Amino acid sequence: MLLAASLLLKGLAIPLLARIAWLDFTTQKISNQNVLLLLCLGLGSLQLLSVQSGSWWDMGLSALAGVLLFVALFPFWVLRKVGAGDVKLMAVVPLLIGGSGLLVFSVLLLVFALATALIVKNPFMLPAGAFRLYVQHLDRKRVVPFGVPISLAAICTIAYQVYSNMMVLAGLSVWT
Repeated sequence: MLLAASLLLKGLAIPLLARIAWLDFTTQKISNQNVLLLLCLGLGSLQLLSVQSGSWWDMGLSALAGVLLFVALFPFWVLRKVGAGDVKLMAVVPLLIGGSGLLVFSVLLLVFALATALIVKNPFMLPAGAFRLYVQHLDRKRVVPFGVPISLAAICTIAYQVYSNMMVLAGLSVWT
């Protein structure tokens, strides 16, 4: 029952992450309200899993990863290389996905960040309508919304976690 409640909290985070990605793309702002809601969903999910397993290791690892990411990215915010919302979102995501999902999240974030960089460097790869929107967007703001690849990586990680846990609940192996 606790696992199902934890999965429900993680599932509720997916539309919120999609909203954050869209708002970051269109306005280059990640609101504190959305980040705090993600933090609450993540902490609730982690606490349910910790109570079920009887171990607080995953919660401690997630908290440590969040603090390390915040400390590592804070100087980049001071230098105006990334936005404050991106730093806060990166600090909250480990608490949302848990310590066991950090490796999957890291790989997916690398893939999505490289894809974003590729599109930024070669906007001609986009369809004509999207290209026009993208060029207008860059002309106005001169920024790249890093919240989009963060959110996409978190959504994919959560979807994988939900899928693998559903297979465990159903008694099937994830790898078959």
